[in-house]
Amino acid sequence: MKKWLKRVRAAIAIGLTWAVAWFGAGMVLLFVVGFGAADVPFPLFFGFLGFLAGATFAGLLGIFARRRRFDQMSLPRFATWGALGGVLLSGILILATGSFDDFLVLGPVFAVSGALSAAGTLALARRAEGRELRGPTIETAEPRQLRK
Repeated sequence: MKKWLKRVRAAIAIGLTWAVAWFGAGMVLLFVVGFGAADVPFPLFFGFLGFLAGATFAGLLGIFARRRRFDQMSLPRFATWGALGGVLLSGILILATGSFDDFLVLGPVFAVSGALSAAGTLALARRAEGRELRGPTIETAEPRQLRK
C-alpha cells in the first residue's frame, strides 16, 4: 500500500510540474492573442491539460520504467513516452467530446508538448539526483558543537 501511495504522490507532483509549465505557455498565448479572445482563460485551461498530461505520463512511466533510475534512462525514450502520453490524453479528450476531426490537430500538439515536458522533467530529475549524490559539504559534514 505504501508503494501505491508513493506512486500516486509522484504522479501528482509530475502533473503539477507540467501544469506550471503549460500554464506559462497559456500565458504566452494569452499575450499573443489578446485578453478578450477566448471564453476560457488560456493559462487555466492549459494548466489543467498540463496536469492531466503529466499524470498520464507518470502512469506510463510507472508501467514502462519501474525499476530504472533517471541516469539509466535515455532522453529520446523519455521524450517518446511523453509524446505517447500526450497522444493518449488527446485521444481520451476526443473520445469524451465525440469530435474525431479535432484529433488531427490536438494529437500532434499534445505529442510535441508531452515530449518537451518529459525531456524537461528528466533534466530536472537528473539535476536533483545529481545534487543528492554529491554528498555533504564542508558546512554540513560535521555538526557544530554548541558552546556553553
